[in-house]
Amino acid sequence: MPFQCCMGSQMKCSMGASPSALIPTPKPIMTNSKVAANIMDHIPIANIPPFGMCKSPANPTVAAATAAAMGTLTPMPCVPATPAPWVPGAPTVLVANFPALDNTSKLMCLWAGVIEFSDAGQTNHQIP
Repeated sequence: MPFQCCMGSQMKCSMGASPSALIPTPKPIMTNSKVAANIMDHIPIANIPPFGMCKSPANPTVAAATAAAMGTLTPMPCVPATPAPWVPGAPTVLVANFPALDNTSKLMCLWAGVIEFSDAGQTNHQIP
C-alpha cells in the first residue's frame, strides 16, 4: 500500500536537475505530526518549489537559451508550471474534502516534466 504524503515529502522532476520538498497548504489534518497533503497541493512555488535547473526544450526559457547557444541544450532555472492537480491520489481517503496525496501519485508540468515522489516524508501511515 502507498504511504500518505506530507510536509517535506521529497519529489523529483524528470526534467529537473535536483530534488525538491513538497510544501502542503496548511490544514488541520496531520500525518505523523506533519501537515497532510491532498491532490490540490499543486500550486507552483507555494506547494511545488523549483527543481534546480530545467532541461526541457518545451520550456520557453530553455528553448530561447538553447537557440542563443546555436542549438546546444542550455538548462535554465526551473519554474514549475503545474495547473492541474496530482493524479490519481487516494479517492477513498479525504484530506480537507479532497483525495489524499499518496507517494504513487504524479503531477504533470506544462514543460513536459513528470513530477513524482522519491520519499513520502513519513513511513507510519499507509492509505489504500
